[in-house]
Amino acid sequence: MQAVATEPPTVRALTPADLAGVVAIDASIEGRSRRAYAERRLAAARRDPAMHAQFAAVDAQGLAGYILSRVLEGEFGREARSLRIELVGVRPDVRGHGVGKLLFDALTQWAGRHAVQELRTQATWSDAALVHWLAGMGFALAPALIVECAVAGGAYRPERDDAITLPTDDGPGHEIRFDGGGGNDFERLARDNADVRSMTPADLPGIVRIDRGITGRDRAGYLSAKLAEAMDDSSLRVSLCAQRDGANLGFLMARVDRGDFGRTEPVAVIDTIGVDLEYTRHGIGRALLSQLFVNLGALHVERVETIVAASDLGLLGFLYGVGFVPSQRLAFVRRFEA
Repeated sequence: MQAVATEPPTVRALTPADLAGVVAIDASIEGRSRRAYAERRLAAARRDPAMHAQFAAVDAQGLAGYILSRVLEGEFGREARSLRIELVGVRPDVRGHGVGKLLFDALTQWAGRHAVQELRTQATWSDAALVHWLAGMGFALAPALIVECAVAGGAYRPERDDAITLPTDDGPGHEIRFDGGGGNDFERLARDNADVRSMTPADLPGIVRIDRGITGRDRAGYLSAKLAEAMDDSSLRVSLCAQRDGANLGFLMARVDRGDFGRTEPVAVIDTIGVDLEYTRHGIGRALLSQLFVNLGALHVERVETIVAASDLGLLGFLYGVGFVPSQRLAFVRRFEA
């Protein structure tokens, strides 16, 4: 029998009409339907197309594959403008025929036109097929660690939730004693160290000030966009602000992922956390995390994670100290030549 030649798939922008095909292919990979997640990612691209790059590969049978990504402009303290690949899939009957490479090429061309310096994504270390594909596309392990912590319904954990006892009259610029003086009041929790509440637009100037002190950069645009996102979709973002006497002392921005990178359960991801430099080691960071875990427990989210530069030993030490551990997920990066 003579083989019948077939045309290679064509690549175009993903559209809402592709939703059913995306859901079907994703279900063939994950073993379960994640329609709600795919629908949200397509809807997010419609609301803010400049921040998303989503492509479809189409052949005579319909949708052959897809790749969905979004722009990152400051998450996790990074300076480089990057694209985060959120979802990629190929129809079972055409796997191994270069469809993923066609989609990846379209994504890299989009990145070149939009001043994107790198692509980023994650994978579980045991997902051999995906890790092999990422290596083939030129990805390497990123110099960063993914760390995570079980939420456990927001249950009390002393290393996170107990307040730090400070000497009387201790304040900004004063050294904190760690000599064991003064007993820890079990009834007083870390979140009692400050007024921790949901972030509002009025908090933006204080947040920008704190962030500038930490990073040395004015990231008002990035922080404003994240705050606006929190206001528009509070069910998917948990962003907090810590105050004393009406002054902003710290903030935390997190989002709830319900499907990114092949996850099958909702996970909260901390994008940004910052504490006024004059109030470091005063329990503000612990207060923010303590309230975050209470909020996530109410939302039935059972895991929180973040990604930290391997060289940021201070932040890693803090997170390990409050109960975070290394994740089974790996971070990957594909940089472009300048």
